[in-house]
Amino acid sequence: MRRVLTTLMILLVVLVAGLSALVLLVNPNDFRAYMVRQVELRSGYALKLEGPLRWHVWPQLSILSGRMSLTAPGASVPLVAADNMRLDVALMPLFSHQLQVNEVMLKGAVIQLTPQSEAVRNADAPVAPRENTLPDKAEDAGWSFDIGRLKVADSLLVFQHEGAEQVTVRNINLQMEQDEHHKGKIDFSGRINRNQRDLKLSLAANVNASDYPHLLSAEIQQLSWQLTGVDLPAQGISGQGTLQAQWREEQKQLELNQLNLQANDSAMTGQASVILGSEPQWNMNLQFDNLNLENLLPAQAAAAADGEAVQQGQTQAKPQRPVISSNLEQPDYNGLRGFSADILLKANSVHWRGMDFSQVSSQMTNKNGLLNIAELSGIMGEGHLSLPGTLDVRKAVARSSFQPRLDNIEIGTILKAFNYPISLTGSLTMAGDFSGSKIDADAFRHHWQGQAHLEMKNTRMEGLNFQQLVQQAVERSSNVKVKENVDNATRLDSFVTDLSLNEGQVTLNGMQGESPMLTLEGNGSLDLIKETADTRFKIRVLEGWLGESRLIDFLKTTPIPLNVYGNWQALNYSLQVDQLLRKHLQDEAKRRLSGWAEKNKDSQNGKDVKKLLDKLQ
Repeated sequence: MRRVLTTLMILLVVLVAGLSALVLLVNPNDFRAYMVRQVELRSGYALKLEGPLRWHVWPQLSILSGRMSLTAPGASVPLVAADNMRLDVALMPLFSHQLQVNEVMLKGAVIQLTPQSEAVRNADAPVAPRENTLPDKAEDAGWSFDIGRLKVADSLLVFQHEGAEQVTVRNINLQMEQDEHHKGKIDFSGRINRNQRDLKLSLAANVNASDYPHLLSAEIQQLSWQLTGVDLPAQGISGQGTLQAQWREEQKQLELNQLNLQANDSAMTGQASVILGSEPQWNMNLQFDNLNLENLLPAQAAAAADGEAVQQGQTQAKPQRPVISSNLEQPDYNGLRGFSADILLKANSVHWRGMDFSQVSSQMTNKNGLLNIAELSGIMGEGHLSLPGTLDVRKAVARSSFQPRLDNIEIGTILKAFNYPISLTGSLTMAGDFSGSKIDADAFRHHWQGQAHLEMKNTRMEGLNFQQLVQQAVERSSNVKVKENVDNATRLDSFVTDLSLNEGQVTLNGMQGESPMLTLEGNGSLDLIKETADTRFKIRVLEGWLGESRLIDFLKTTPIPLNVYGNWQALNYSLQVDQLLRKHLQDEAKRRLSGWAEKNKDSQNGKDVKKLLDKLQ
């Protein structure tokens, strides 16, 4: 045991003596010119090291430098700048005049991927052929140079595509490892805080740079993010995923394959690619197993159970985040300008505004601000809907045009989704053509125009029973008896009308409805902004009368005027039953007098009654 301890002590003494001798005999500043020259030969970048280089022995043999910068040829600002840099080197190669850098460590670095930091190639400079793989010429300096790992901690990344807004990534922690074949691993984490939104991002990937800069590929095995802030759901958006990415330098093309991403409770697969240039060209083919827009978009005003609460919720002003001064003049949908795209989307299920859709399919193209939605269709409940249209944002004011087609869609679900306090249910079939500016519910209420033809089946309108209103008014004004009816709703088996919309004013023409109990026809208008109605009906009540009489027969065949008006949640009505019954009595009296006069036409009294009736006519 004593011999083992003695041997270990001797080895420790030799190691300490060797390190001390190395520190005393080898000057790290001897590597400065060689490192600068090798970086320039291999990449063309200019490495600048300020201040003296010095050794750091524990816990890792390292070379420490002062401020450093790395600048591309012809660039006006450095690509990388850091206050200090640490080079972890291998001990044994130093004895044979080999500088083997195991890891480069940058702390507090500023990385700028901007047009100002890009290399500027001389127009007359020769272009090396792609297949050129000749080795670098060895310099007679007595040293060799190699790097295995790169580590960046607590640093800052500034990214800007030409003509676009800058994006700053903070708190960057990056670790890269590569082998002799330029295949490596990357671990990255960072944070973006912009427009009162905070994005935390981390990833782990395998990278193949063996053909860089012509081709760079990466397999992202772990990607996770968390996005919080204004105009987002209260819980934010978080998720994870995997994908494969390829960058082709000659084509300036980025390909994203085998996408498998999750955001909250939504899941997406597919592929996408973009060719970057003055006008980027996107191509996307994405599939969603489940797309829950409720958890990805800002929360809408919740529809309350009672009408008053709904009305109050609608009038509350939606909180807005402060407007950034640089974006004050930006027109709506400005992000659609400046690129083209072919997009194919499919989803097994979609949840939005309390509505559930299945088998959703969409095909869209964008041409520098002209968005053409050739297909947007899906199944809702037992019905089907289609919403093709266009959105043109090439001018200062956006213009939208859509041609909705609904078949057997429950109208109550739609009214509830957009917080319309109208207690109406039924199966809706509609074909229409609408146009406006912005695509949102508030703009539709105030600024859209269009026409549509509506057909509804099995409708039920709560709050007013037209049959009950007519029969109760007749019962109060005559001796006619009616069946007891406690249902506070109007039911129709079928209802049709033509609808026109003009900046919040809806006109209903040619309304016709029928059921075994009644038939109706009429016209009217709705104010979507003030939420009021003014409708005029002619009602024929067919059932619910007790007994038989001429008056009941008259009421079954005679349309009774009914005016329904006022606020949607407190509708008023007026009936003209008294005038109708008075006229019926007058007509009945005239009929009987005319019969009596006919029977007594030879008498003076008969002749007098005949003259009176002629005057009344």
